[in-house]
Amino acid sequence: MSTAGKKAVKTIGRAVAYSGGFAVTAGLVAAGVMYAQAEQAKRIIPLAEAPPPRPDGRYGQRNEGPALTMVVLGDSSAAGFGVYRPRETPTALIATGLARRLSRPVVAHTFAVVGATSAQLRPQVEQALEVQPDLAVILIGANDVTHAGSRASAVRYLADAVRQLRAAGCQVVVGTCPDLGAVQPIRPPLRWLARHWSRQMAMAQTVAVVEAGGWTVSLGDLLGPRFASEPQRMFGSDRFHPSAEGYAIASAALLPTAIAAVHRGDLRPAAHTAGKGVRSLPEAAAEAVRLPGTEVSGVSVGGRDRGPAGRWAQLRHRVWEVLRLPVEAAQEAGVPAEAAARHDGHAATAAEDLATSLDGVEGQPT
Repeated sequence: MSTAGKKAVKTIGRAVAYSGGFAVTAGLVAAGVMYAQAEQAKRIIPLAEAPPPRPDGRYGQRNEGPALTMVVLGDSSAAGFGVYRPRETPTALIATGLARRLSRPVVAHTFAVVGATSAQLRPQVEQALEVQPDLAVILIGANDVTHAGSRASAVRYLADAVRQLRAAGCQVVVGTCPDLGAVQPIRPPLRWLARHWSRQMAMAQTVAVVEAGGWTVSLGDLLGPRFASEPQRMFGSDRFHPSAEGYAIASAALLPTAIAAVHRGDLRPAAHTAGKGVRSLPEAAAEAVRLPGTEVSGVSVGGRDRGPAGRWAQLRHRVWEVLRLPVEAAQEAGVPAEAAARHDGHAATAAEDLATSLDGVEGQPT
């Protein structure tokens, strides 16, 4: 292993250490209970009814200038499993948002595979490189938590994917592992362990992706409160994957960082920031897990990329600025003026307005 690789592994270890050793203790004490509940959850969650819709195509066709090529990689959450219309998928939501905010056409390709783990990213990356992407959005990690296998290996596969894309000149945004504790069919105490494992995975992913030159957005329990209060609305029919509104909320969190990645080097502060600042990368990863929707990217301090505790990282919370749709643009898309102006600090409302604004807008896949 190279010196840089060894440093990355050590840094990932420090990030995981921030969360304590609860998982080991819980696993030893309650292994039998966990197994029984896992089997029950599998019986409750129905099998897939149909493959996700294909949202590939050209968005923002009225825009001028060179097209931005975006690829979406990962698992079922990246593919948009559980929705029935292409425009409801993360690919369509993010591509349309990019086209509007950047005022340029966006050509989108989805290579995500339902059920994929991080070990299965390589063929997706190879397909993606054939279209010479400018931006890659990756959603992965949930299946690595629920399947037997080394989570450390899963993180290495993800880091390899990011490095390969970055070497080709592609900017990479990764939505880290969501909080599986929000899934209703998973009951305590398995829910508590699933939440802990999800957070550890997300922390390790953050460290690995930023070390590899990418950006991360913590999804965590971003959808958790809404899932808990409105499970029929936020969950799809399988009670495991998000509904169209759930995907809109997740896409709303990813879109601002996708825009920033395209304009890499634009360090203007976002409006209404939360959790902003510079930390060591392990500390930043731990903080991002605690504050869903947080962006983490590499940064230099005093001309140096690293400090005593490892890589420096910048935390930002860009959601409010980017989702604040201009009234004129919102009215063009059919959103009432009062809805367009109602972005005063409620993420779910902002995401719903975003989803509404994209509903039926020009630039659907061809």
